[in-house]
Amino acid sequence: MISLRIPIRIVRWRAACRALLRVGGTIRGRILLAFLMLSTITALLGTYAILGILTTGQLVDKTYDRSLMSINYARAASADFAAIQVAVARVRLANDPAEQQAQEARIESLVQTFEEDLGIAAERAQSVRAAAEANAAKAAVVDWLAARREFGAGPQSVDVWKALDAHAATAEQHIELLINFTAGDGFSYRQAARILVARDVRLSIAATLFAMVLAGVVALLLSRQIVRPVAEASAVATRIAAGDLAVPVPRGGGDEFGALLRAMEAMRGNIRAMMQEEVAQRRSAEGLLVDAVQGSNEGIVVADAAGRIVMANARFAALLGLDPTEAASFELAEARGSVTADALLAMRDHDTAAVQRQAADGRWLSISRSPTRDGGFVAVCSDITRLKEQEEQLKRGNLQLDAALSNMLQGLCLFDAEGGLLVHNRCFCDMFGIEPGSLRPGMSLRSMASEIAAHSTFDDSRAVDLVLEQEDLLRSGSSGALCRSIRGDFIVSVRHQPTAEGGWIATYEDVTQRFEAEARIITMARRDALTGLANRMVFAERLEEAAARLAEGDGFAVFCLDLDRFKEVNDSFGHPVGDALLKEVAGRLQACLRETDLLARLGGDEFAIVQSGSRLRDDAIALAGRLTCIFDEPFLLDGHVVSVGVSVGISLAPEHGQNPETLLKCADLALYRAKAGGRGGWSFFDEEMDLELRKRRALEHDLKQAIAQGELELFFQPIVSLTHGRVAACEALLRWKHPERGYVSPAEFIPLAEETGTIGAIGEWVLRRACHEAVSWPSGVAVAVNVSAAQFRNAAVVRAVMEALTESGLPAYRLELEITESVLLTDNVATLATLHTLKRLGVRVAMDDFGTGYSSLSYLQSFPFDKIKIDQSFVRNLDITGNSRLIVRSVVGLGRSLGMTVTAEGIETEAQMEQLRLEGCDEAQGYLFSRPVPANAIHEQFERLRLKAA
Repeated sequence: MISLRIPIRIVRWRAACRALLRVGGTIRGRILLAFLMLSTITALLGTYAILGILTTGQLVDKTYDRSLMSINYARAASADFAAIQVAVARVRLANDPAEQQAQEARIESLVQTFEEDLGIAAERAQSVRAAAEANAAKAAVVDWLAARREFGAGPQSVDVWKALDAHAATAEQHIELLINFTAGDGFSYRQAARILVARDVRLSIAATLFAMVLAGVVALLLSRQIVRPVAEASAVATRIAAGDLAVPVPRGGGDEFGALLRAMEAMRGNIRAMMQEEVAQRRSAEGLLVDAVQGSNEGIVVADAAGRIVMANARFAALLGLDPTEAASFELAEARGSVTADALLAMRDHDTAAVQRQAADGRWLSISRSPTRDGGFVAVCSDITRLKEQEEQLKRGNLQLDAALSNMLQGLCLFDAEGGLLVHNRCFCDMFGIEPGSLRPGMSLRSMASEIAAHSTFDDSRAVDLVLEQEDLLRSGSSGALCRSIRGDFIVSVRHQPTAEGGWIATYEDVTQRFEAEARIITMARRDALTGLANRMVFAERLEEAAARLAEGDGFAVFCLDLDRFKEVNDSFGHPVGDALLKEVAGRLQACLRETDLLARLGGDEFAIVQSGSRLRDDAIALAGRLTCIFDEPFLLDGHVVSVGVSVGISLAPEHGQNPETLLKCADLALYRAKAGGRGGWSFFDEEMDLELRKRRALEHDLKQAIAQGELELFFQPIVSLTHGRVAACEALLRWKHPERGYVSPAEFIPLAEETGTIGAIGEWVLRRACHEAVSWPSGVAVAVNVSAAQFRNAAVVRAVMEALTESGLPAYRLELEITESVLLTDNVATLATLHTLKRLGVRVAMDDFGTGYSSLSYLQSFPFDKIKIDQSFVRNLDITGNSRLIVRSVVGLGRSLGMTVTAEGIETEAQMEQLRLEGCDEAQGYLFSRPVPANAIHEQFERLRLKAA
């Protein structure tokens, strides 16, 4: 075997050398070799620099993370011991047993803190002597405490206190030695770091100089291989360009320059052939010219200096009344009386001239004459009768256009591509107070402004400013509009529109009356623009007025209304339909009220009502019933049947408060209760709602404390590959173990975290923890993390993912981010940009709960998801109903067509798993395989599921 391997290696080496020579035989190959050499040098330098930086960083870590932290905790232990001594002294001095008992409890707490601080200091110490001093200090304190307990509570001698002081001095001495030894270790590591940095700097300078010299050598060799062939090819190309088609073309090699020289030789031959072909074409063109002259519809004649016709085509001979064969050598003077001949003789004294004449039969002729070198001339006669007719039609059209422009109610100016005035009407001149004849064609805007400033009958410079301001619109090169007051209260709207010829047209409209109407509209600012109802400002004023009348015994009710499923209408049918719905809702609500009641739109789909009356609670109940009943009938909007409901919260004054803000808050809390009760209902405010609000705030506080105190933990549920029978990934599931409530449901605290903004910190913690745990898993197992829509609002998820991957060392392809459609519903463009950024990092993105929303298919089209997860609602009835099986089959087929992995959630039975396997589903997740387990138990699930699959 050894004798056979050696020849095989020799053959492979020779083949590699021949391939390298073939690559180096071309310019591209030489450049590639030079690039590889320089890249190798750069890679070696970069690798060395990275290794040096890593070594130095380790030393710095030891200096700070261990030495400095050990010193800090040692000093903290010293402070704890001092506090213990003070507490012992207070026990001795206190006469109150309760005070003595409190001090004893404090001494126990300080002793525990002392031991923890001293333990951390010993753990982070970097030498045996420092650790020994820490243990000695701890032993001295233990002796001190033991001695103190043995002495009892009665009066003691001076020797007793000296013994205690001796133990204390010993403990303090050991702590100081611990600090000194640890500081000395840190100084040693710092010195070592400095030495390594100095050595790396010297070696880096030497290596850089060597790399620069080597790069110069490579560049010199490369230039010698390219410059000489380029000079030869350039010399040959210059002589060919100068017309030397006999220049010898040197023979080239097998590289690109050789191919260039061979191409130049072929080009020289092609030029020769083209010149010969051009001579032949010119001879042919002369014959074709004669044929073209004879076949022309124009009359063409060539005469000599004596006026004798040298050549004339049949058309010209017919104009003179001659036979074409007689026209040659015919003198033009002999044809006097002919319109054509008379015109040509009249132009005898002009070198070049053209005239138009009308023949006896009514035809119009255009006759042009041009001199020749020998003193003769060439004449062309054309029949322009149709052109004359078109000119007449154009004149009539221009007259009609002038009449239309003069009677326009708008001013108009038409400019050419160079900015010169072409057309203007009288209305423009009247607006700016100038005579119509004062503007001339070709004037620029600046010239027009000068004319208006000099001759306008209105003494107001704003008209001139408006004309000059239009230049800014022209510089943009697009259409635009201006609206300015040019005199008194006279307001003009100017619109610019480019024309197809490169010019532009400006129209000037008197919009004074329009602006007066808009001024009247401003007075309606107290009304909602969409529904015409009172706005928030009017509602607040009415509340203040009603609250002021409470002293007179007039109570009132405050209603807060919120539409149910309104967001679904916007998402499904679009905002125009949503706006139309709000208008219809406003009409129905208004019809339920009395004239003394006020309905206002606070914003979005939120409405509010102020109701007054003597039977306050009864009237409020009756109104609430009417408000909810009017939504039983659906709305017909733009061909769509839309069904929505309304939830109502009610507060009564003065029963629930007298302050408008308090009453509105109470009504809002009642609305929250009405929505929680199933929507489409109404509720009065009561004290329990305020209690629930306080409980909610308490839960918010506990959640913030849970993040700081580490009460959150991650469970993991395996996702099994149905194709390979092994664990493909694990989904990270967040759990909160409250110290009093026990485990809190994620359905309760996750929405709360999203509303309060703490979801960002929680999400970052979950990413870091999940990636840290996944590093210890088998290399083929990924970790899936759910990402909230709130994390996408400021694109912080990209930074959090990058930090989690960097800190843990987990490859990006082993991290899957699961998102729901709610992520894409908010700021779709920015969210898609963030998702594409995550894809570029190598992270996989999955759509969770697929099929439960409104726009899943459109999102699959807008972003290339790696995985789609079928919601468990479709899998739950997979072995019972046929519809669920058809849906799953469609989703699996869709995922296979788009190249996406399909995962089914909620698998609980063997029948469901077998059905999914038959349908071609890729992965499955559910209690059939494993419940969510803590991180320390997930490795057992890997082994169990692998054995089960086997």
